[in-house]
Amino acid sequence: MAKKLVIKVTAGADSPERCSQAFTVAAVAVASGVEVSMWLTGESAWFALPGRAAEFELPHAAPLPELIEGILAGGSLTLCTQCAARRDIAPADVIDGVRIAGAQVFVQESLADDTQALVY
Repeated sequence: MAKKLVIKVTAGADSPERCSQAFTVAAVAVASGVEVSMWLTGESAWFALPGRAAEFELPHAAPLPELIEGILAGGSLTLCTQCAARRDIAPADVIDGVRIAGAQVFVQESLADDTQALVY
């Protein structure tokens, strides 16, 4: 089993099932003791802002704020630099624990030894 899991989610409210699946997998992996780095790109970038996750609804799915809390409790949550810039999101705008970083960091994390990368 991979010692680290890097998850890149591109979906947001535009594709709720795919979005929820990515956050669920990340939260379950953290709860299972796996080191997780989750990347918010595309429409999922909005979930880096306070209150946005609470607006997300999907029947029979865990609440997104709880999943994010679980991910941040033992993993990392990163907002793509370009995605943030396209949406005028500044570092001061994001929820506590979210960092903003670019493709170089994503590639470094994804190619590290004992790492598995998933894209949703």
